[in-house]
Amino acid sequence: MNDPRLIDMHVHSRASDGTFAPDALAGEAKKAGLAAIALTDHDTMDGVPSAKAAADALGIELVPGIELSTTYHGCEVHVLGYYLSPEHPPLKKKLQEFLDFRTARNERMTQKLREEGFSLSMRQIREHFPDSILTRAHIARFLYETGQIPDIRTAFTQYIGEHCRCYIERPKISPVEAVRLIQNAGGLAVLAHPVLCGFPEPVFKQLIQEMKNAGMCGMEAVYSENSPRDERRMRQIADAFGLLVSGGSDFHGANKPQIHLGIGKGNLRIPYAFLQSFKDLQENQKNTNTR
Repeated sequence: MNDPRLIDMHVHSRASDGTFAPDALAGEAKKAGLAAIALTDHDTMDGVPSAKAAADALGIELVPGIELSTTYHGCEVHVLGYYLSPEHPPLKKKLQEFLDFRTARNERMTQKLREEGFSLSMRQIREHFPDSILTRAHIARFLYETGQIPDIRTAFTQYIGEHCRCYIERPKISPVEAVRLIQNAGGLAVLAHPVLCGFPEPVFKQLIQEMKNAGMCGMEAVYSENSPRDERRMRQIADAFGLLVSGGSDFHGANKPQIHLGIGKGNLRIPYAFLQSFKDLQENQKNTNTR
């Protein structure tokens, strides 16, 4: 009999650029009728402990995860990690480096925005979003919520999006480095929202091959922004490369109001069988390593 339970394997909290506190996500998952969620904040696992405690209390399965930003052929590629240990020293060191740079980068971007005539400071943004790891999304929301721009999108299309005049580039690792970082921390690496990469077919397949060779085990073929045709194609490519299929909404709360937990734009239905395949793989790997 098929398992009727539904899940969401791509969820963000206030620990990165979401708007829900990590522990509040469990309640949202319960309301949405989900059996499990993966907390995959950008470049941090700080929200996992409180999210797990809340999830355990409500009978929701919490997958500890992360989403790492990387660069390939000049374009941004995101890599999801599931079941990795946040205490793994190389991972912990790299995440601290990301955090330190993000703090300095935020200061530089807000300075550039002031030079454009906006009224803001990092102190004001911290007070506006207490207990949050501040990102570009928070800067954008601050400008919108203080009436300085007509919508959040404007911040990214005109000021702090890539190649805009207030944007500050940040150092990124390669997709292969991200896969190895996740794998060495005991986790399972998955290519996030592959359709959004936008690569020509030969480059895209080369990327997948390189990541698989490094140890990547899955692709997020089921995703909020995918059309039915996109999903079919991603499933076919995953099958051709022998990769597991993952699925997620990319829920960010009010920062992406059109995306809802578990169902995305209403087009998602992510079966528990997806998560079970990753759990089975991890168990097999553990058994192999202990022989």
